[in-house]
Amino acid sequence: MLDIRLFRENPDLVREALRKRQMRPQIVDKVLELDAQRREIIQKSEALKAERNRVSKEIGRTKDPAEREAKIEAMRKVREQIAALDETLRSVDEALRDLLATIPNIPDERVPEGRDESENVILRQVGEIPQYDFEPLPHWEIGPRLGIMDFERGVKLSGSRFYILRGAGARLERALIAWMLDLHRQQGYTEIYPPFMVKEQVVFASGQLPKFRDNLYHDAEEDFWWVPTAEVPLTGMHMDEIFDEAELPRHYTAYTPCFRREKMSAGRDVRGIKRGHQFDKVEMYIYTLPEESDRALEKMLADAEQTLAELGLTYRVVQLCTGDLGFAARITYDLEVWAPGSGEWLEVSSVSNVGDFQARRANIRYRPAGGGKPRFLHTLNGSGLGLPRTMIAVLENYQQADGSVVVPEVLRPYMGGLEVITPEEVA
Repeated sequence: MLDIRLFRENPDLVREALRKRQMRPQIVDKVLELDAQRREIIQKSEALKAERNRVSKEIGRTKDPAEREAKIEAMRKVREQIAALDETLRSVDEALRDLLATIPNIPDERVPEGRDESENVILRQVGEIPQYDFEPLPHWEIGPRLGIMDFERGVKLSGSRFYILRGAGARLERALIAWMLDLHRQQGYTEIYPPFMVKEQVVFASGQLPKFRDNLYHDAEEDFWWVPTAEVPLTGMHMDEIFDEAELPRHYTAYTPCFRREKMSAGRDVRGIKRGHQFDKVEMYIYTLPEESDRALEKMLADAEQTLAELGLTYRVVQLCTGDLGFAARITYDLEVWAPGSGEWLEVSSVSNVGDFQARRANIRYRPAGGGKPRFLHTLNGSGLGLPRTMIAVLENYQQADGSVVVPEVLRPYMGGLEVITPEEVA
């Protein structure tokens, strides 16, 4: 959430940021209007309360019964006015808070301006597009032929966009998760196993609410929200806490299944396991000092790149433009991996610095070592990596002419030494 002082002191900065994000800047005027109303109500209320306190003292010193009764009656009316103002203030406060909750973060100056994902900037490609002496297959053909991926039974269990992984396929998914968690621990992250359901205030703190309400799964009776990403519980874990400066930075990694109502587009998006309502992901998350957040972003990006490099996958680094930037993000780099069978680049990681945007929502602060009031810290998040797209990349890049799939070397210890996935008998 943005600081209200930013609207008061530099409203044109917010207007320009919203314009760059392809949003209507007039919302800033509404914020300023509500803020002015709020301050006017507070001023009137404080003046009446001061009058009440003054007259209350006079009442105690007033000897004349008629005069005393007149002052008491006048103060009764003042109390009613104060109560009415307090009720109006609660309403204006709520309206202002709800409006501020819909306004995204201010893009970093380094973010290129653009309308949508078509204007994102490719910064670099690492590795060459692999060449084959056979026609590479997409994963939705590789998996069923090997007997490790079952779409029909997934649909039978849960409906469209669900599937079953079987045998070496299930082991490969588990191997990727375990290996990535171990790698991130080596990179300095503390592993967390969080709940997969959280309270509404936790979802709000991460910036998922109210904007993405329609994309989230929710049990209203228990106020459980199924996590759309581990970023949500990793943000909420330190809600309403104050760190000592010496305790920062904090580096966390976590695996969770993720649950989202995906809106499927026509064409290749509906084939295979690229998009689904349930998927696995390993997340990286950093709490840090504001002056260290740029350095933390560089670290997180390097850590995500190392993951792809050790898997031996060709990838590219893409900087998101203002029109494609996530709601909470100031600056974001996507990592896209080449999938030769599908014939496309797939986003497997999105690494973002969100500044103090989430910290303000979650009320997470730190005490400066030199003293002074607690300040909001900065948070960063990144996929390290997201499945099943990493699974797609492994199956399609490591496929062989005979239909088998070579297991990447770093995953073999997690697969019981298995080097090649060959067709399995399917019952």
